[in-house]
Amino acid sequence: MMKGNVQTYKDLISKRTADGEPEALAHDLLKAAVVNSGNWTGLWSGVLDRLCELSPETRARVADGLVTQYHSEEAGPAARSNALTLLGIVSHGLEPDDRLTAQRLKQLDDLSRQHSFWYGSRYEGLVEAELAAGRPLAPAVVAVFRRTASSTTYRDATLIKVVRQLTHPALNVGEEWAEQALRDAGDDADWQALLAHVATATSAKPTAKWDAPARALVEALGADRVREAALTWLALVGRPRTFPLTGWDYGPDVNAAYDPYNADALRGVAWLLSLLPPHPDTARALGGLVETSLRKVAGLGPRNPKVANAGVTALARIDSEAALAELARLATRVTFKGTLKLLDGALDARAEAMGLSREEIEELAVPAYGLTEVGRAEHRLGDVTGLVEVHGSKAVLSWRNATGKAVKSVPSAVRRDHADDLKDIKAAVKDIDKMLSAQSERLDRQFLARRTWPYAAWRARYLDHPLVGTLARRLLWKVDGRTVGYAQGALRTLTDDPVDSGTEVSLWHPVDHEPAEIVAWRDWLERHGITQPFKQAHREVYLLTDAERATGTYSNRFAAHFLRQHQFHSLAAVRGWRNKLRLSVDDEAPPAIRELPQWGLRAEYWIEGDGGEHYEDITESGSFLRLRTDQVRFYPIDAPENSAHCCGGEYRMWLRDGQDPVEALPLDSVPPLVLSEVLRDVDLFVGVASVGNDPTWQDGGPDGRFQEYWTSYGFGELGQSAETRRVLLDRLIPRLAIADRCTLEGRFLHVKGDRHKYKIHLGSGNILRTPNDQYLCIVPKSNASAPQAGYLPYEGDRMLAVILSKAMMLAADTKITDPTILSQL
Repeated sequence: MMKGNVQTYKDLISKRTADGEPEALAHDLLKAAVVNSGNWTGLWSGVLDRLCELSPETRARVADGLVTQYHSEEAGPAARSNALTLLGIVSHGLEPDDRLTAQRLKQLDDLSRQHSFWYGSRYEGLVEAELAAGRPLAPAVVAVFRRTASSTTYRDATLIKVVRQLTHPALNVGEEWAEQALRDAGDDADWQALLAHVATATSAKPTAKWDAPARALVEALGADRVREAALTWLALVGRPRTFPLTGWDYGPDVNAAYDPYNADALRGVAWLLSLLPPHPDTARALGGLVETSLRKVAGLGPRNPKVANAGVTALARIDSEAALAELARLATRVTFKGTLKLLDGALDARAEAMGLSREEIEELAVPAYGLTEVGRAEHRLGDVTGLVEVHGSKAVLSWRNATGKAVKSVPSAVRRDHADDLKDIKAAVKDIDKMLSAQSERLDRQFLARRTWPYAAWRARYLDHPLVGTLARRLLWKVDGRTVGYAQGALRTLTDDPVDSGTEVSLWHPVDHEPAEIVAWRDWLERHGITQPFKQAHREVYLLTDAERATGTYSNRFAAHFLRQHQFHSLAAVRGWRNKLRLSVDDEAPPAIRELPQWGLRAEYWIEGDGGEHYEDITESGSFLRLRTDQVRFYPIDAPENSAHCCGGEYRMWLRDGQDPVEALPLDSVPPLVLSEVLRDVDLFVGVASVGNDPTWQDGGPDGRFQEYWTSYGFGELGQSAETRRVLLDRLIPRLAIADRCTLEGRFLHVKGDRHKYKIHLGSGNILRTPNDQYLCIVPKSNASAPQAGYLPYEGDRMLAVILSKAMMLAADTKITDPTILSQL
C-alpha cells in the first residue's frame, strides 16, 4: 500500500512538471506528508530525491507554491511545519532568498527546546537554508541537531553531513560545565581548538593519533592552565541543565542525562587530563566524574557509562599514587559491570607491572592524605594549627589559635594568607571520608577472602597505616592463632596482655569460636570503648538448621519473600554478587550469584520477577518492580550455570558442548564460614529490600495482594540480624534517657508514652499501638541516625537507628507535632 502511495507521488512530480504546474505540486507534496505522517525515510526518501532532480527554475516555482500553501486558510500547524521542511529541501542549491525566513527561524527556535527529533522529519533543510543565507544558527539550535545526529539509531547520512558543518560553538549549550568551558575559551583560537578536539573523543579509548594534537594544544596553552580550567569544568558536571528540554512521551527524563554530544567532549577532557603531569586534584576530579556519570536515572540506568569508563581509562594512564588510590577506591564502590571490569583490568595491570598480587596493590594504594600518625595530622599555618582527626567513619577539621585554644571557625588569617593550604586540607578531609567508607567495605569483604598476612606487612598496611589503621585498630585479629584487639597503644589479648610480635595474621570471625568467648570479646570491646566499623564481634552466625539438613542441598530460609528489585540489585552488587535485572520479556536469566574462587564455590540465590496478575507492576523500561525469592544453593565454581525465565519458572542447568549436569552441593559440605557469610548477605537483601519493612504498605500494596506477607514479615518471628539487634538493645536500653519507659519483650521493644503504649518490631521497625494492636505509620527519614545513646559496639545498623529514633519520639508522644502522626494518635 505504502509502496503504491510512494509511486503515485513520484508520478505526480513527473506529471506536474510535464504539465507546467509545479505550484500545484506543492499541494501534492503536503498531501504526501499527511500520508507518511511527516516521515520521509525509506521509500519516501525517493520522492524527495525525485523532487531535488528538478531544474532550479521548476524548484523555485515549487517553493513559491509551498509559500502559498503555508499562508492558505486551511493550513494547520502540521501542514505549516511540513511546508517549511519541504521548502528547505526544495530550495537546496537555489539562490538564497527570504521565503518564510521569520517562520523558519521560529520553527528552529521551537526545535531548540527539544532534546532531539525523529531524523525522518528531514529538518536539516531548515538548517541548510540558514547556512545558505549566511546567517549563524542559535547555539541551542546547533545543539538539538548535534544531539539528534549523535543519538539516532539509524545514523542518517544526510543529517550527519549537515551537522558536520555546524562547528560553532565548540560544545553544546545547556549544561553548566560546557557553558563555563565556552566562556573560558572566549575567542582564543587555541582554547577553541582544544574544545573542538576534545569533542572528537568518540572512540572507546584514546589513540596515538588523538593524543598527538592534544599534547600540542596543551603545550601551546600550558599544562597548569589546562588543568585548572579542566578541573573547574569537571566540578560542574552533573548539575541541573541551564534550560530544560522536552523529550519523548516515553523513556527517561532527558534533563537528567548527559547531552550526548557533550558526553564525547567529557571523555576528551578526561583523556586530556591524563596527558598532563600527575596531580592529586586530577585523580580526585576523575574519580568524581566516574561516580557522577554512574548515578542512576529513572528509566535509563547509569547516567553515562561511556564517560565513567573514560574517567577510569584516564586514571589508568596516570602514573601516580593518587591515581592508583582512586582506582582502588572506585573498585570498592562501583557496581556497574562494564566500568567495574575496566577498574579490575587497570588494577590487575598495575599489580602485574609491579610484581604484586591484586590484593597487595589494593592495600598499598591507600594514601595517608596528609595524616602523619594513625587518624591524626597537624597543619601549622602561621600562628594557627589545623587539626585533622578521624572520629569513627568521619574526618573532622578543627582549629587552634596561637595559644592553643580551640576556635569554632577557620581563622581569618588562614583564609587570607594560606588559602591554597586551606583548600588542600579541606580536600584531604573529603578524600579521607570517601576512602574510609571504601576501606571499611573492603575489609568487610575480607572474611571470605581467606587472606593471611606476614606480621610486619600487616602492621605497615593495616594496624599502623595512618588511615586504614583507624579501622584496623577497631577490629579483632588473630596473630599466630591468638585473638587480639588494639587498646591502650598496643595489641592485647582478652586478659589485656600485650602482644608485640608474631608471624602470621588473619581477620577474626565469630563462626570459629565458642559463644562464651564471643561474649567475652564483646565485653572487652565495651570495656575499652571500641566501636567497630562494622559488625564483627556482634556478627550474625548462620549455622545449619534441621530444616536445611532435611532439604540437603538447598536452604529455604530466605524463600517466599517479595523484594524491591532495584534496591536488591544495588545491594547485591555492593556485596559482590552478580545479578541481572528481570525484565518482563521472553528471556532467561541466571540466579543472583556470588563467586568464591578462594573456596572453589559458587553461591546462588534463586529469584524471579513478580509483575502481578496482569503484569502491571513493571517500570516504563519493562523491568519488574518486585521479585519473589526462593532457594539458596552452592555449586562448584566451574559447574554449568542455572537459568530460568525472567517471569518465573523452574531453574535448569544450561549445558553446552556435551557437559554433564552437576548437582548442588550438600549444605553440610559447605565450610561453615562460607555458609554463614553467604546467608548473612541474603538476610541483608531481605532485611533491606523486602516490601514488608515499608511502613506505608499496611494496606498490602497494589490491590492489597501483599497484605498477608506484609503482616507476617512486619510483625513475625525475628531473623538472625534482628536477634543480634535484640541482644544489643538488651544491653543498650538501661543507658537510655527513656530507659524507664522501655522494655524488651519477645519480638518487640515496648515503649510507654503519655498518650498510649506502643510496640516496635525489632526486625521491620513497624509499630503497633496497644492494647488493640492498631498500626501506627511513621515513615523514617532516609538518613536516619541513632540518637545519642552512649556507647555503641558497631556502626552501620540503620534499622537500629530507626527503632531508637521511633522509641525516643513515642516516649514523648505529647510533644509530637507532625499532623500525619497526630491524626493516628
